[in-house]
Amino acid sequence: MIQTEQQPLSLPDQFRRSRISPAFVTLALLIALNLLNYIDRYILPGEISLIQREFHSTDQQMGALTTALLFVYMLVAPATGWLADRLPRKPLIIFGAVFWSLATLATVWVHDYWTLYIRHALVGVGEATFGFIAPAVIADFYPDRDRNRILSIFYVAIPIGAALGYLAGGQIGSHWGWRAPFFVCAVPGLLVAALFGVWGKEPVRGASDRVKPTLTRSTFLGLFRNPAFLTASFGLAALTFAMGGISAWVPEFLRRSVGLTAGNASLVVGGITVIDGIAGTLIGGWIAQRWLRTNHRALYLLSFWSVALTLPCGALVFFGPPAWVVPSLFAAEFFLFLNTGPLNAAVVNSVSAPIRATAIALNLFCIHFFGDTFSPQIIGAISDRSKSLRLGLGFTLISLVVSCVILLAGSRFAPPLDDMPETA
Repeated sequence: MIQTEQQPLSLPDQFRRSRISPAFVTLALLIALNLLNYIDRYILPGEISLIQREFHSTDQQMGALTTALLFVYMLVAPATGWLADRLPRKPLIIFGAVFWSLATLATVWVHDYWTLYIRHALVGVGEATFGFIAPAVIADFYPDRDRNRILSIFYVAIPIGAALGYLAGGQIGSHWGWRAPFFVCAVPGLLVAALFGVWGKEPVRGASDRVKPTLTRSTFLGLFRNPAFLTASFGLAALTFAMGGISAWVPEFLRRSVGLTAGNASLVVGGITVIDGIAGTLIGGWIAQRWLRTNHRALYLLSFWSVALTLPCGALVFFGPPAWVVPSLFAAEFFLFLNTGPLNAAVVNSVSAPIRATAIALNLFCIHFFGDTFSPQIIGAISDRSKSLRLGLGFTLISLVVSCVILLAGSRFAPPLDDMPETA
């Protein structure tokens, strides 16, 4: 018998013949992209004072930069959500990652406030083609009962990315100029996008759905009559108003109220965010997962208690003695991160596969339009007029109360999981 020389397998072929789950690899790559996404978003808050020093910008103008990003994000999301429910999602994710990475690289040409404003707005286009498509892809890999656990892991990238963004902005920006940190995630973003193009997988839509689709769960117009979706979305919107505003201004608040330098303030906020973010997100997901065994309302109820426990800690951060600011911030962020996985899982589980990307896009439009698109600028405006950033940040406590009320009411409409009866 004539033996022929066996050709070496290419990397994609090796992957296909390996025992590594395509769902696991795709999830890992999406987590990496989410991490870089949030690094880029939180570089700016870590170096506000450095940018203001060069451009002589007001607090309201600095808040407007975040508004620009999220406003574009909010406008683009519905269109890309519609496309994601009709076209392959993998190319859209790759496009988004490449676009925001290139927009980040463009920081090298920023030499005035309005050019920075445009650059920041363009990043929103890239983020809008990733932020809501990724959860829809993940939902098709995992059944509804497991999505809270998986999404809690996926969203751990938020606090880690935010912390690295704060640190990069404050530390790298203080030593090498405020433009330098924006390159931290630009090149890695292009690299991970390429890896996702090779190894990322596109699951079958609805492959893991178990709950029967209804008109309110599977049609666009039905979303506006879906109380589980609406209460999760508006509860998250009120929460996002506070979270977005606070995250944009808390390093600067520490600099002004506690007397820290920009570098040290970003170090403190970054450290707190990464510790609380990882611990809070994973513990919140774990508690909700166990609670779901006996109560299908657990995702909403856990989110309610998360926000309720944050309120007194937030009040101490903004209006308590200076010595209590950092410890209270540590407690507030921990409680706040408890709802990350459960509340996003509640949104995903409230709809069926045919419109899941559209629903998540509508949810993101809602949470940004009523949430963090305008809150950083509103806080900055209050700060400019009252000469008190403390008062501007204190305004966010009202939105946390609103979030609590909506989430508690929403628990009545939580859909059953798998074969769990609604009366559980």
